[in-house]
Amino acid sequence: MILAFALFLQVAVQTGTHILYGILGGILFEKSGQTNLGTEGMMLLGAAFGYLAGATVGNPLLAVIAAGLAGSCGALIYAFITITLRGNQIVTGLVLTTFGTGVASFMGKYLAASPLKSSIKSAFSVVSIPLLSKIPVFGKMLFEQGIYVWISLVLAFVLWAYYRYTRWGLNIRAIGENPAAADASGINVTLYKYIHVLAGGFLCGLGGAYLSLAFVGQWQENITAGAGWISVAFVIFCTWSPLKAILCAWAFGALSSLALKCQSVPIFGHIIPGQLLDMIPYIATVVVLVLMGLHFKKENQGPAALGISFFREER
Repeated sequence: MILAFALFLQVAVQTGTHILYGILGGILFEKSGQTNLGTEGMMLLGAAFGYLAGATVGNPLLAVIAAGLAGSCGALIYAFITITLRGNQIVTGLVLTTFGTGVASFMGKYLAASPLKSSIKSAFSVVSIPLLSKIPVFGKMLFEQGIYVWISLVLAFVLWAYYRYTRWGLNIRAIGENPAAADASGINVTLYKYIHVLAGGFLCGLGGAYLSLAFVGQWQENITAGAGWISVAFVIFCTWSPLKAILCAWAFGALSSLALKCQSVPIFGHIIPGQLLDMIPYIATVVVLVLMGLHFKKENQGPAALGISFFREER
């Protein structure tokens, strides 16, 4: 029983890792005051170009870099329109999702017939840390994972420390709250926004590539299955905290894993259709967000200038 629960937690972490990358990318966006609904598109771009590099070159590092850069390229389009041209952030994000979905769908015709190199599969396979992986219950969950999972945890703690203890993190938090005041104090608002938007796009690209390179290991049409939208919702759910993002992503992974396990279990003498069970994590996300909206504390609110374009001339 304990072993079964430990295996369940291990799979839950793996299932929620791409969500964690998406949430961390979304936090980078929104802490800088940028609302980006293009997470799904950037994740699909990362999944497609990461898989392309993995199937053709076979170098794991190059595949990851290609995925991240693909996400950053999508973020660059968004940044140019919304930061430089002061375009509508909501509409631009939706267009970015449509763009990323179209590019990934177009590339999928070739990618589906191109298997990954064995070097990619071995690089992202599960690794067991001696002794630590034998810890009851949580050993497999934390210490018997692939390097992609461990990197996501490191990034979450680094991002938390960055916002809490560094001058650059304090500056970007100031920009998210009041860009005019930050500009008056000598902070280059435009540069900070561009850097954090591109970094957020890079993480979203990594999240998409985790699916195609590590978790699934082959190309599937619409491989993210709405993970980008869930990530956008969880940015609010975790109250823009990188450490809470870990718990949110793993909770989603646990619900997804539970739904998968229940597909063959009869309930009141009937087998529940898999499509209905697959809806459980998404329904739970909506319910939690509604409850949060009813009891949202002031200290957990997002950046005050979120979604508002900054016009330096109006300062």
